Amino acid sequence: MPLVDSTLSEATGPANTLAIRVRAHLCQKVGHALPITYQALATELELLPPNTIHQLTAALECLIEEDAATVRPLIAALVVSKARGGLPAPGFFDCAQHVGRFDGDSSEPERSEFYAAEFKRAVEFWCKSAEGVEELVQARHPS
Repeated sequence: MPLVDSTLSEATGPANTLAIRVRAHLCQKVGHALPITYQALATELELLPPNTIHQLTAALECLIEEDAATVRPLIAALVVSKARGGLPAPGFFDCAQHVGRFDGDSSEPERSEFYAAEFKRAVEFWCKSAEGVEELVQARHPS
């Protein structure tokens, strides 16, 4: 199973192009085993207005779809909302539900339990995979 597929394909579009950068950046940070806020990630990626958070969430949704399709932990679980007590925004859960990863309801306990488990799985998996992803990104998109 490839570590990266559609986000490194020749497909175009702003969300897909940004998804490549987001995955590479999160793979660089995953070793810290700490979440990053949407705003901090947007700042670190130097996203430009307008709608920087929307740009980022569209890219994260691409990554959720890709990870779900290839049965990998959701790397998007590394990104959280500052305003939601350490949880991702509702769109994360909606997208995870859409791809069949989250089958709970919208109650806080179910979301928190799902998120904690997915975050742990993502850190464990992507720590091991980060080097391979970075090599693929560099090979397909040299600086």
